[in-house]
Amino acid sequence: MIEFQSVTKRYPDGTVAVDALDLAIEDGGITVLVGPSGCGKTTSLRMINRMVDPSEGTVLIDGRDVRAQSPSALRRGIGYVIQNAGLFPHRTVLDNVATVPVLTGTGKAAARKRAAELLETVGLPAAFAKRYPAQLSGGQQQRVGVARALAADPPVLLMDEPFSAVDPIVRDDLQEELLRLQSELGKTIVFVTHDIDEAIKLGDKVAVLRVGGRLAQFDTPSALLANPVDDFVASFVGRDRGYRALGFLPGHGVPVGPVSSVPVGTAVDTARGQLTDGWAVVVDDAKRPLGWVSADLLSSSGDAVSAENLISGGSLYSVDAESGGTSGSLRNALDAALSSPSGVGIAVDSGGAVVGGITADTVIAALAEARRSGEVPT
Repeated sequence: MIEFQSVTKRYPDGTVAVDALDLAIEDGGITVLVGPSGCGKTTSLRMINRMVDPSEGTVLIDGRDVRAQSPSALRRGIGYVIQNAGLFPHRTVLDNVATVPVLTGTGKAAARKRAAELLETVGLPAAFAKRYPAQLSGGQQQRVGVARALAADPPVLLMDEPFSAVDPIVRDDLQEELLRLQSELGKTIVFVTHDIDEAIKLGDKVAVLRVGGRLAQFDTPSALLANPVDDFVASFVGRDRGYRALGFLPGHGVPVGPVSSVPVGTAVDTARGQLTDGWAVVVDDAKRPLGWVSADLLSSSGDAVSAENLISGGSLYSVDAESGGTSGSLRNALDAALSSPSGVGIAVDSGGAVVGGITADTVIAALAEARRSGEVPT
C-alpha cells in the first residue's frame, strides 16, 4: 500500500503544490490522480519515488517512509513511465528496455532476453528490437517506455500522463493494452492524467484534486459519476456523467429483438419487401453485417443489392450466448443504437454474425429496471 499522510509540498516562493493530502492507495489496482492544471497531481506522483520530497507529512510504501531509503534504492522497485516515453535516442529498443536490469546487476545477455520477452508482452514484434526510438511512432515509443518500466519487475508503476501526446485512436489502443497488462500482472499503478474520460476508463479508484493541491474526492469511477461530492467535482466530471455511468452497468438486461436483414446480391424488388421502417442490414454469406440499405437507396440501385452501395455507420454489439442478452455495458448498448443510421444497433455473436437488433428504447427500459432493482443509484 502507498499512503500519503498529511502531505504538503510548499516551494520557497510560497507556492503550495500539494496541501495536506491524505490518501491510501491499495495494492494491485490502478489509482488515477486527475484534476486541472496546477492541482498537484504530478507533484504527488513524484513524491512516491522521491523525485520531489514533501515539505510536511509522510509518504509510505508498505508502511515504510520513502525517505528512509536512498532515492536510487527506492526507484529500483518503482517503474516510471512519462509522456513521450523518454527513451535513450542512441540505444536500440532492446537496449532501452534492458537498461534497468543491467544497472541492477543482471548480465547483459539475460537482460536482453528479458527485454525481448517484454516487447512481446506489450505488443511489439521482435523485429522492432533492433530499431532506434526515432524509427518508431509515438504509440510504439510509449509501448517501449512501458516495457522498460516493467523490466525490473517492480511492484509499483508510476505513469505520468503517458498517453497524452498520441492521437485519440492510438491512445485508446494504449489504454486497452494497459488494462490487458494489468489483468495479467496485477501491479500497483498510480496514473496521472488531466482527462476525466481516461481516469474513468482506467481507474479502479480515482482521486480528483482541486487547484492548490487539495483532495476533492477519492472514490470508484461509478461512485464518482453517480455522487460527486460538490459542484467542483460535478463540473470536472462533466454534465454527461449520467451517460458515462452507463458504462458500469451490465447490458445483460437489454433484450435482443428481430432485425430485417438481406443477403448481399439480393434482388432489389425482393429486398424492398424485407425492409422494416424503411431499413434492412445487408449481410455476407456468413451473416456478418456489411452495412445498411434504405428504401431511398434501393430506388436508385441497380437490379441487386451491392456491397459497394451501402450506408455505413453504427457500432456492433456482442451477444452473451448464455444469458441471451447483450454482454457489454448499457453505455455500449446505447451507443450501438444511437450510432446506427436506422436507430437499431446490430447485435452479433462471437463469430460476428447478426443475431438481432437493440434500440434506444430497450436500453432505457433496461436502465429503469436496473434502478428498480438497486443496481444503480436513483
